[in-house]
Amino acid sequence: MEQTLPFLILLLAGQGCRWLAVFPADTDRSLNLYVIYLALPALILDRVPGLDFSTSVLVPVLMPWLVVFCSAGLVYALAKLLHWDRETTGALLLMVPLGNTSFLGIPMVEQYFGGGAVRYALLYDQFGSFLALSTYGTVILALYGTGEKQTLASVLKKILLFPPFMALMVALFLPVGAVPGWVDRLLETTASSLVPVVLVAIGFQVQILLPRRELIPFGAGLLLRLLVVPLLFLYLCRLLGLSGTAVRVAIFETGMPPMVTAGAMASIAGLKPRLTSAMVGLGILIAFGTLPLIYSWSG
Repeated sequence: MEQTLPFLILLLAGQGCRWLAVFPADTDRSLNLYVIYLALPALILDRVPGLDFSTSVLVPVLMPWLVVFCSAGLVYALAKLLHWDRETTGALLLMVPLGNTSFLGIPMVEQYFGGGAVRYALLYDQFGSFLALSTYGTVILALYGTGEKQTLASVLKKILLFPPFMALMVALFLPVGAVPGWVDRLLETTASSLVPVVLVAIGFQVQILLPRRELIPFGAGLLLRLLVVPLLFLYLCRLLGLSGTAVRVAIFETGMPPMVTAGAMASIAGLKPRLTSAMVGLGILIAFGTLPLIYSWSG
């Protein structure tokens, strides 16, 4: 609880800022822009060049991508069945497949499995969720971020010019230690600001009372993210005879609430900001009850 308490405090701080007149009504938008254009690219440039691609542990690497495609398929089918509008569909295509596997996932894995299991959480996050955010997330934003009709050229342009994706392309070909020490420290300092800034921004947007038309997408999205998908992959792993700490950690990570950065991306793109912020903020609170269940069932 001590490891996750700062997250809750920052969410509450953001909510408290809503009631102070000194903060403009669009404060969350400014914070989100900072995250997208500065903090997230800095995090990518700081962490991706150090990734170890020689690992033989496949489950934590492959499972997050399977989760993304499986979750996206479930959301899309549900959107068609329930006739959700374009913005709601786009919002849930971001929020359900992408989990908070780093900021919340890593400390929670350490708390439940011990420090030795954190390496599996890092594999899941850095090879899976982190890269999916910059690739899959960019595609969803390009397709659903505006009401305009998209062409292949416009989609490719949005992908290639999206700051986090540009940073990812640079980072993938940047050798470790290639940047001067002062640049590395600058990137690390800027990247470290992402968590508090995005949590305050999400807290600023959180509204407990959602419009009635958004309650069903809210409940369905969190149900898929926190229980349905983890149980599905737990069943598949048992069916295939997969076991061990790496598998348990990977299943545990599939049950993390929606990613805070995905919430910021959805908000800045105009994809149901109240719905996405509620899924992030309240999803963290609800996850404190569902994660112990997933841990117990995976044992």
